[in-house]
Amino acid sequence: MIYNNILSVKAHLSKERAFYQAIKNIFGFYPGNIFLYKLAFRHRSAAIKKYNGVKLNNERLEYLGDAILGAIIADFLFKKFPLKDEGFLTAMRSKIVSRSALNKLSQKLGINALITADTDKNKHFKSINGDAFEAFVGALYLDKGYDFTSKIILQRIVAVHFDLDDLQNTEISHKSALLEYCQKEKLDLEFRVINEQGNGYKKQFEVEIYINGEAKDKALDFSIKGAERLAAEKVFLKLDLGK
Repeated sequence: MIYNNILSVKAHLSKERAFYQAIKNIFGFYPGNIFLYKLAFRHRSAAIKKYNGVKLNNERLEYLGDAILGAIIADFLFKKFPLKDEGFLTAMRSKIVSRSALNKLSQKLGINALITADTDKNKHFKSINGDAFEAFVGALYLDKGYDFTSKIILQRIVAVHFDLDDLQNTEISHKSALLEYCQKEKLDLEFRVINEQGNGYKKQFEVEIYINGEAKDKALDFSIKGAERLAAEKVFLKLDLGK
């Protein structure tokens, strides 16, 4: 309690009091190490260049936050659904931590208003909001520890912004998830029709997926879209993108 009171006084006296208050309004607590949270919302397009060549942005925190968030959600789902198999748990985790879900969540929370990015060069970063949320989780973990981070994520994010019943009935698009992954990792994704079999209504199409020119997997279906969907599911599982 005393520590929280100290943080409250510090927040109100700081020149960054508006930022402190924004975090308090969104997540219900005052930051300890304000630098971590400011860094979490600094996109690489607005990186601060240090004299030794190091560029300060949120990418390292995003990497850490991605792992911490995945672990918290995995643990939560494992305990929430004790009779469900690994496939169900993987799909549910993906629905919560997917790039599209985190982008929407960040905008809903108002995180997008806290992000520092270069907007003067007509750049468009599709995952900027979701990346910032993951970076925030990384900052929160370093500042407050795992238990506190888990409490915030589960009580103020999952419980409030995700309907688990609806998620169970929502079919995941493996193709969309694969596209999001390749966009985030700056990988070239290509769906190639490599073969056609049969004629008329018996005609089938074989589609193979290439990532950075490397063949990953293929599938056969009576439509090109169907073959793409099946191939994407195979690659999704092979790359373990549900983590």
